[in-house]
Amino acid sequence: MGKIKTVYVCQQCGYESAKWMGKCPSCNAWSSFVEEIKSTKDEKEFVLPDQSTPRNINDIKSGEQERYDTGMDELNRVLGGGLVRGSLTLISGDPGIGKSTLLLQTANNISEKYGKVLYVSGEESEEQIKIRGDRLGALSSNLYILSETNLSAIEKHIEDMNPIFVVIDSIQTVFKDSISSAPGSVSQVRECANEIMRIGKRRYIPFFIVAHVTKQGELAGPRVLEHMVDTVLSFEGERTEEFRVLRTMKNRFGTTSEIGVFEMKQEGLLQVYDPSKIFLQDTSYNQEGSVVIGTMEGSRPLLVELQALATETRMNIPRRTCVGIETSRLNLILAVLEKKMRIPFYKYDVYVNVVGGLNLEGTFSDLGLALALISTIRNSEIKLEKTLCIGEVGLTGEIRPVSSCDKIINEAYKMGFKNVILPLKNTEKLNIKNINIIGINTLKEAFNKIF
Repeated sequence: MGKIKTVYVCQQCGYESAKWMGKCPSCNAWSSFVEEIKSTKDEKEFVLPDQSTPRNINDIKSGEQERYDTGMDELNRVLGGGLVRGSLTLISGDPGIGKSTLLLQTANNISEKYGKVLYVSGEESEEQIKIRGDRLGALSSNLYILSETNLSAIEKHIEDMNPIFVVIDSIQTVFKDSISSAPGSVSQVRECANEIMRIGKRRYIPFFIVAHVTKQGELAGPRVLEHMVDTVLSFEGERTEEFRVLRTMKNRFGTTSEIGVFEMKQEGLLQVYDPSKIFLQDTSYNQEGSVVIGTMEGSRPLLVELQALATETRMNIPRRTCVGIETSRLNLILAVLEKKMRIPFYKYDVYVNVVGGLNLEGTFSDLGLALALISTIRNSEIKLEKTLCIGEVGLTGEIRPVSSCDKIINEAYKMGFKNVILPLKNTEKLNIKNINIIGINTLKEAFNKIF
């Protein structure tokens, strides 16, 4: 017989303790310990399963070509080319962002093309999902809806039905009978995810799992969940805005830098094939504090408008507010401008915004941010007509080269831009004659050529 004992488990990181503690020593979360019952089984002699034998890597069949088309090119791109058989994909996002809508559309597309698909919901009834299906036009005869939270029952339905794709919405509502803790606890989430992974790998069924997020926008539950799954997708965007960005955080079957852009409409999520056009549709060029920058999101070039505003303040500590750019990156650029350009930002509040709700990563936007800040503090717009800025700013004030400039410039030409400001070293490898290329080495040089 096994022994039963009580342990206290941190609901943030999964740290176990024999007694209750106010603060977790592992992740420093307060009041996160919950009492759970843990049973320990007696040790038995292990018998090796018949199928558990090492195999030569050359004898193993690759499943790379066995991908399902989700019916959405944007989702296929983010997944690395389609849905891999037997894969486990975790999708997270704020409430109301459109996770269930995206998954119901995907489930409907796959069921129409390949066969039976099971959509398991622990948060909504079959009637609620049917209402959404009517609105989205997701009414395939091969799409089956199940409102169930018991994992044993879900597994039995999967065995009886043998679907080719399963959606679990959400992992925080599913529970196992053998674990005494409540659904959504660390033990339940970890064990249920492990069981789902076992089912998927054994039957070669791809699973999509929805996960809740915390107030900070991070994945709720233990971090071990991210390590167990094959792919982690994050659905970003403002609920009041129409545009949604699907970003890859982890992918064992492709790159982690791809994004998919969607537009939320009454009939569901529509794919945006030309995001640069969408992000720049309301841009009025040649305004002070406004600069269009080029960046790369995976294999896709994107052009977005970056706005900066500097207002004089009488406070001892000026305010620094960023939307779409890291605050540390803004502070770095401000320090370089103060030191190298002698611009007194210490007595100004600074606000920076990336139009369209996109979060920029990397250093592509450094030069554009610096020029937008100079423009707003001097009350002077960039005089060159329809200008694009690309480049990384170093701590000594030099403009450092960035990758994939040719793709960004081709995108700029398609969008009707006439001038491109970029690092001088990048111009040496370019052979583009349709657009005016301005190569610069330092911030001072950029300032003299533009203002």
